[in-house]
Amino acid sequence: MTNPPRHPAAQAPAPAAAPARRKRAGAQLTPEAIIEASLRIAARGSADAFTVRRLGEELGADPTAVYRHFRDKDELLLSVADRTLGEVLDSIPDGLDWKDRLRALAAGSLAVALKYPAVAAAMASRTTRRANEFRVVELILGAVTEAGLEGAEAAVHYRMVGDSLLAYTGQRAAYLMFDPDVRAGDESSWSREYRLVDAAGFPHITRLGTQLAQVTHDQVYQARVEALITAIERRAGSAPDA
Repeated sequence: MTNPPRHPAAQAPAPAAAPARRKRAGAQLTPEAIIEASLRIAARGSADAFTVRRLGEELGADPTAVYRHFRDKDELLLSVADRTLGEVLDSIPDGLDWKDRLRALAAGSLAVALKYPAVAAAMASRTTRRANEFRVVELILGAVTEAGLEGAEAAVHYRMVGDSLLAYTGQRAAYLMFDPDVRAGDESSWSREYRLVDAAGFPHITRLGTQLAQVTHDQVYQARVEALITAIERRAGSAPDA
């Protein structure tokens, strides 16, 4: 006697297709992988490089797994920012005198800030308290000491340099986060609204209107860096034992 054929409804269901990408558990992630993912997101100009949802998507992992390696988003931000400082330091050649070391630090700081604008904008008034930041502080202190400053003067001028670079690069980075149309309106103002001001009320703006419209971001930054170097030189030259 043969068994009757099974009704289609009674047949075992086909196994479900495996997901295209399995989510990694927290144990499979590393702090290094999370930092690298944050940098990739930041390099694409995204402002959400430190949200666990976006990191989870980038890593193919459960978003909460990030918290197994970093206490919170701020700890992640500080770690990512310190990594960017490492990129700045790697860009500085060996064998430079104190002036060119500061110039190279300034150039590298701006380049990295524009590469990762979300990081630089967030860190303009912060301190990472980590290894690469210590190396940057050591570099600047070494430069001002080589210039001839000691004690409180060296400390103050280190802060002058460090805070000035952070402020400008953070400002430039934050500006990149605005919508392009907003930036275009700001940038055209020197050749539009400023050229239409009342000459009697604003004689200096009227007189220098063409030159104001021609100033570039890079010119401003270079002038600032050179002003910092000049200030150090002058202060060192006026020191009692100079």
